[in-house]
Amino acid sequence: MNVVVVGCGRVGSQLATLLSVEGHNVVVIDKDPESFKRLGTIFNGVTIRGLGFDEDVLEEAGVREADAFAAVTNLDNTNLMAAEVARKIFGVPHVVARLYNPVRERTYQQLGLDYVCGTTLVAEVLLDKIHAGHGHHISALGDVEVVQFKASEAVDGRRVHEIEIPRRFRIAAVSRENSMLVPEADTVLRQGDIVLASIKEEAFEKIERYMEDE
Repeated sequence: MNVVVVGCGRVGSQLATLLSVEGHNVVVIDKDPESFKRLGTIFNGVTIRGLGFDEDVLEEAGVREADAFAAVTNLDNTNLMAAEVARKIFGVPHVVARLYNPVRERTYQQLGLDYVCGTTLVAEVLLDKIHAGHGHHISALGDVEVVQFKASEAVDGRRVHEIEIPRRFRIAAVSRENSMLVPEADTVLRQGDIVLASIKEEAFEKIERYMEDE
């Protein structure tokens, strides 16, 4: 399957990597070439610098041969424009867009766009949509995400209050050795713990190091 992914942030890079690992032909478009570093060494697709709604850029990406198209930047207007160009001008059979701000959900619905609302775990849902043509919406409360991750070495031996960020990052539950606990401020975390937390979008880069790559 030929897939074009617009946006190489956390969601786009994860989606592109998942598709690449599955053996699909993937082209990733982003205006910032530094963002391609997120793809890592296991990605074996193509990267193109440019705007995802620019017709020349899309032509270069092979959009006319694309089976699926995912617009997953953190800008709703960019995603909307890119999705509309892919669908209406190039006739890509399946187009999926990321909806960042739920306030714009009505616009996406009126345009008949297939979309995913939220920011965390969205890559896996988008992957399901690309495969099946539909999926479940994962919603976030504005710019607050609820995430689950495996604690990295950077967490090991540190107390909850040492890594939480007031009003930006709060740990709600920890799973360890098949038991679940609601941690207190002095609870010591261990590498490999499964952590459930709420995070403001603006703080995500600060806590990414606490998440173990799986």
